[in-house]
Amino acid sequence: MTAPNLFLLYVSDAEASTAFYAELFAIEPVFVTPRYVAFEVAPGVLFSLWSGLDGRDAAASTDPATPRTSEVGLMLEGGPERIDEVFAQWRGMGARVVEAPHDAVFGRTFVIADPDGNLVRVCPRD
Repeated sequence: MTAPNLFLLYVSDAEASTAFYAELFAIEPVFVTPRYVAFEVAPGVLFSLWSGLDGRDAAASTDPATPRTSEVGLMLEGGPERIDEVFAQWRGMGARVVEAPHDAVFGRTFVIADPDGNLVRVCPRD
C-alpha cells in the first residue's frame, strides 16, 4: 500500500503564506509558482500551499472566511520545556496564538494559526 506524500493547505496569498511557513519551520520551498508552493519535509513528502487556479476552482477552498478544520502538526523531541521554547520563539515572530501552551492527555502542546486560519499544533513526539 502507498502512503500519502502530499499535504496541501489552502491559502489566500501563496507568497505571504510561503514567507510565513519558511520562517516558521526554517525551510525553503523546493517548487514555486504564483499559486502553488511546495516544501519537501522528508524525502518524497511535500507540504504544499495552494491558492487556486485563477479563480476557476472552488472559491470556498481559498476563501479566508471558510473555517479551517485540519491541523498541521510538528512533533518535537524533548520535554515540556522544548514545547515552551518553540512557543516563545514563534510568539516572538508574531504568530497568532489559538491555544497557549498547556498539558493535554498526550503531553504539552500549543496551537497557532497561519494568516488564513489554518492551524499548526506543536506537541511531543508520539
